[in-house]
Amino acid sequence: MKEACGVFGVYAPGRNVAQLTFDGLYALQHRGQESAGMAVGDGAGLIVVRDMGLVTAVFDERTLSGLAGHLAIGHTRYSTAGTSSWGNAQPVFRDGGPAGFALGHNGNLTDAPELACRTGMLPGLVASDSDLIAELIAEAHPRGDEEPLDLREALRRVVPQLEGAFSLVLLDESRLYGLRDPHGFRPLCLGRLGGPEEPEGWVLASETPALDVVGASFVRELEPGEMVMIDADGVHSEQTAEPAERAPSLCIFEFVYFARPDSRLYSQEVNGARRRMGERLADQAPVSADLVMGVPDSGVPAAEGFAHRSGIAYGQGLVKNRYIGRTFINPDQETRATAVRRKFNPLRESIAGKRLVVVDDTIVRGTTQRAVVRMLREAGATEVHLRIPSPPLRWPCFFGIDIPTREELLAAKMSVDEIARFLDVDSLAYLTLDNLLAAIGAPGDGFCHACLTGDYPAPVPRHVTFDAGAEPVHDDPESLHASVLQGALPGI
Repeated sequence: MKEACGVFGVYAPGRNVAQLTFDGLYALQHRGQESAGMAVGDGAGLIVVRDMGLVTAVFDERTLSGLAGHLAIGHTRYSTAGTSSWGNAQPVFRDGGPAGFALGHNGNLTDAPELACRTGMLPGLVASDSDLIAELIAEAHPRGDEEPLDLREALRRVVPQLEGAFSLVLLDESRLYGLRDPHGFRPLCLGRLGGPEEPEGWVLASETPALDVVGASFVRELEPGEMVMIDADGVHSEQTAEPAERAPSLCIFEFVYFARPDSRLYSQEVNGARRRMGERLADQAPVSADLVMGVPDSGVPAAEGFAHRSGIAYGQGLVKNRYIGRTFINPDQETRATAVRRKFNPLRESIAGKRLVVVDDTIVRGTTQRAVVRMLREAGATEVHLRIPSPPLRWPCFFGIDIPTREELLAAKMSVDEIARFLDVDSLAYLTLDNLLAAIGAPGDGFCHACLTGDYPAPVPRHVTFDAGAEPVHDDPESLHASVLQGALPGI
C-alpha cells in the first residue's frame, strides 16, 4: 500500500520557518518518499521549491538559507493514482492576488473527473486532483478582477464542491490556512510555538511528531469540515462544510500501519494501541511456540503485545536494512519479491530450531509475507505461525490510500486457509474488527474501515463497481460500476 502524504505548515514571525518546515517534513518522511517541497512567504511574495526524492535530497543548507519569510508550508508525497513525476510534486502554486498562493494536499478526491468536466476544464489542463483544487481556487476569483484574491473567500466557495478526502495546508503572502474534509478521513492537527499566554507561532501537521521535533505543543486536531486561518491576530476557525453524517471517519489504518508509533490520534498514542492489538490477538488466536517476532517496523509493537499476553519469549528474527524504501512502491511482483530480500535478512541463530509466531501489520498481495516465510524456513524455523493485528484487507480505498483493485487483494479471492497454504505458514489468524476497535480504545470517535468491510462512509467514484456477489455496503449502490478508476485524475 502507498501511504497518505504528509503536510506541514508554520506561521512564526522571527523564526527560521524554512528550517522548521524541513524538520517537520523530515518527521513526516514515512508518509511520502517520492518528492518533497515547501513554499515560503515573506509578506510580499512566495518562493516555492520542490523536487523528486527524500527531504534531505531536495533541501540542503544552501537551499534553506535562501528561503526567508515568516510563514511556510511543506509536503512529502506518495502518488495514489498518478505518476511519480516532478510535475506532480507539491506544493502546487497558482497566480492570484499580489503573490499568488501555494497548496499542499493529503487525500484523494472522488469526484475529480466530474468536477473538472462540470467546471469546463479541458483534458490535460490539470495534472492531479491537487492541481484541480488549486485551479478551482484560482478561478473562484478571476485574475482580471480589480480586487485581489481573497483566499479565505475562495476556499468557502470551492470546498463545498469537493468530494472525497482532503486535508489541506495553504498560504498566501501573509496568512496560513489548514482544513479537513467533512468526513475527517486524513489527519491534521494544530500546535503552538511558545507559551499559551504569548504564543510565538503556530504549526499545522499531519502527525504530532512533526510538532514535537520543532518544539511545538499539541493544541488539538482539526474537526471534520473545519478551516483555520492563521495570521498576526492568531488562529481563526470556521466550518467551511458541515461534518458528514458519519464523521469523523479517520482512516483506521493510521492506527494499524501508516502513522508513526509516537503519533497521537484521538488522544491515543499509536504505539500503545498497536501493543493492545497484539495482546488481543494472543487472546483470540493462541498458539504454542518458542519465539514471537515482529516484521519490522510496523509489526513490532503488536508482536511485543502478543508476547507479553501469551508469555512466549519475544525476540528479533529479522534485521531490516534502514536504507531500503518500502517494498510496495515497486512496480511489479517480481521486483517486489526481490526487494524483500534486500530489505530483510534473518538472524539464523535466533530462528534455527524454533517454532515462530510472526506478527505483520497486514497482508495485501502476500508478496512480502511469502518471501519472509521462505527466508525463515531456510534459516531453520521448524514452524511459522502468522498473526495479523487487523482484519483481512478485501476492498479498495478511494480516499487517499493506494490499496490495489480487488483482483490484487489476496483476501478478496482466498479464504484464510487458502491464504495460509499460499504463504506456506502452519497457521494464520487475523484480528477481528471488534477487537481492533477495542484495542484502539477511542470511544465515541469514528473510523473509515471500508477497505476491511466494504462499508464506505462516502460515495465512491461513479465509474467504479465491484464484482458480482461482493457488493459493498453503501447508501448509493447504483453509483458503483467499474472495478478500477478509469479516466480519473491522478491522486496525490
